[in-house]
Amino acid sequence: MKKSYLILLVIALCSSSMFSQDNTVSMSTTKNFNELKLNMTNLIGFKWFDVGYERTINEESSFGVGLLTRIGSDRDGGDGLDEYRTFSVTPYYRHFFSQKYAQGFFVEGFAMVHSGEDEFYEFDPVDSSDNYRYEKFTDLAIGVSAGGKFVTKRGFIAEIYLGIGRDMLDQSDIEVVGRGGIALGYRF
Repeated sequence: MKKSYLILLVIALCSSSMFSQDNTVSMSTTKNFNELKLNMTNLIGFKWFDVGYERTINEESSFGVGLLTRIGSDRDGGDGLDEYRTFSVTPYYRHFFSQKYAQGFFVEGFAMVHSGEDEFYEFDPVDSSDNYRYEKFTDLAIGVSAGGKFVTKRGFIAEIYLGIGRDMLDQSDIEVVGRGGIALGYRF
């Protein structure tokens, strides 16, 4: 009788282990995720609306695009850093260095098509007046960024990144562009 219980117990344990599933992976490695993000630093600090879309390629890479537009006019004194920019479109590719699915520390390469206004000061000696002249430009910058992305189990995203790029077309007085901030979003 004890042998039959022992045999039954062994069969039950073997059959339950054959049909069990591994539930340790929080995000599927076969699905590509979409992300929508809003750069809060640019919105608060520079009066720019900076929204981004990103799509994961696999567990260690993604590609995306950022769209930035200035809110209002900065001709009244400006906000300091990067006040010349009025619009930009920035496609990028990111590579992640983490065990988690498309999150953690990353390095990105980007290309930024941006437009804005250069301001030129002119002094008129005839009537001793100060004049400012504005010229519009469009340029292309190539650069790199580094940062970190953090994703909760429910898909909330917080990321911080900082990058620098160089203008390639010399259409303005600006030679170097910046990219960065703290973005919040959602992965779905």
